Amino acid sequence: MEEKQAAKKPHDAFFRWLFADVKHLRYLLELAGKINIDVGEFLAAVNLDTLVRIPDSYSEVYETGDADLAFRVNVLTGAPVFVGILVEHKSGRDADMFNQLARYMRSVMKRFDEGRLFDGLPTMAMIFYNGRDNWNPLELLEKDYPAYFHGMVLPFRCAFVNMSDIPDSDCLACEDVATGLGIAMMAHAYDKDAILDIFNRFKPRLRKMPDKECSCLLEKISLYLAEYLGKEVMKELNMAFKSIGQKYGFVSAGDSFRQEIADAQAMAENAKAELVQNRDDIETVLREMGMSDEKIAEMQAKLEALRQSRQSHG
Repeated sequence: MEEKQAAKKPHDAFFRWLFADVKHLRYLLELAGKINIDVGEFLAAVNLDTLVRIPDSYSEVYETGDADLAFRVNVLTGAPVFVGILVEHKSGRDADMFNQLARYMRSVMKRFDEGRLFDGLPTMAMIFYNGRDNWNPLELLEKDYPAYFHGMVLPFRCAFVNMSDIPDSDCLACEDVATGLGIAMMAHAYDKDAILDIFNRFKPRLRKMPDKECSCLLEKISLYLAEYLGKEVMKELNMAFKSIGQKYGFVSAGDSFRQEIADAQAMAENAKAELVQNRDDIETVLREMGMSDEKIAEMQAKLEALRQSRQSHG
């Protein structure tokens, strides 16, 4: 069956928010390296202490998704060379993913030193997946090639990591709470009971986080999970979040949605009040100018018809 390209959704924004931070990404890579031999071998050849984000402004590709993240890192030998890392998140099949990564690699992974024999960077692309269905795009890509060509089909090295393969025990043991909980929430995004279980196991560590960090993390997770689990399930989850998050000012996805509705209603009421006031002011001025009530009513009717016509074409 032909793969369908997945549209970018809020989950990409969550992944990007969490792992654009070099500290969080480092922990993610280390956990991934424990379950993926390609990632593990790559990490053994580089010095993660030198990991640096490449700003988005370096990219000449404007159609890239929310989760395209680029980094540079020095090799472990201490030689004056570095390599590139591309990080991409998927929660569904994407037929254009490898072309997307190739475009981004050509755009971003460059050296600007004069006199270099080649200005491109050897790059490792890492695809982090947390979809409902089993999917490994590398296996699909290489399945018709003889074994000799495996690892050579793409113009860059590539590793595929299913986030559900990262054990909960590793997430709980992760030195960085935000990274550990973020991975666990993504790995169990479709399973409310598993989320509640892992969240309760994280509670002691969350209580030790700085107030603002904990509040922000819980809010982002709440918004992220709402995409997968729906409003009714999120009510129960948000109650669990509030059990430790409300003293930190935690705002749930439902709270945010209700606040948006309240703000929109307030704006509408203000606009209505302003319109009424304008009508009254116009009547007062026209009456002072000696215009009859019939003429004033006729003018107000014409103004109202013009306003509604503009709204219908707005």
